[in-house]
Amino acid sequence: MSATTITVNMDLLATRKQQAAAQREAFSAAGTYVINLVSSPGAGKTSLLQAVARHWKGRYSMAVLVGDLATDRDAERLRPFVPVEQLTTGGACHLELSLVQQGLSRLPQQSWEFLFIENIGNLVCPASHDLAEHLRVVVLSTTEGDDKPGKYPKMFRTSDALVISKSDLLPYVPFSVPAATDDAMRIQPHLPVFLTCALTGSGVEDFCRFLEASRVARFADSSSSGVLPAAAPQV
Repeated sequence: MSATTITVNMDLLATRKQQAAAQREAFSAAGTYVINLVSSPGAGKTSLLQAVARHWKGRYSMAVLVGDLATDRDAERLRPFVPVEQLTTGGACHLELSLVQQGLSRLPQQSWEFLFIENIGNLVCPASHDLAEHLRVVVLSTTEGDDKPGKYPKMFRTSDALVISKSDLLPYVPFSVPAATDDAMRIQPHLPVFLTCALTGSGVEDFCRFLEASRVARFADSSSSGVLPAAAPQV
């Protein structure tokens, strides 16, 4: 059976890119700084978010959209700390912007200073999907091994910061922080790295200061109106 090649002179992802750009503009207009938190399963994204919420309590308005294949267990863990909405994919290995927008519409309708998207635990698929975030942060736990940046380069190449979590376990696991950092830097030379432990709070303040400074830098030249961060119209 012969094959036929059809040349399509257009970016098949152009519409999705336009939708993500429009939603990002809507977030920016509202003064809402959006962080897409990515990692493999069990790296500690939820625990990190709990630690950030505790550190920022009474200082910043913060909400979380939690992505999972099934169950709302992570959302329930976060609910005592921040407003949260569950995004259940039913088996899909990554979040889509449309699902994020649905979750956004269910959050309390107010202006958020920080909105976190806790993505599906997967170091492959989420790397290719723009969720209209301003910042993508990849979390790597000390229990995973220090070779992950080189094994999953696209995730680290498309991320803006690296959090190495569960630092309290370093004496007990064969994980080298310099090796992991060097591996990541070969892929993304300007990647800021934060060593944290959500249980003790170690490193959380430095990570929060980075997020605060990133938000200020992003909105320094903009006139964010403080309007509600509504879902942008579909392109």
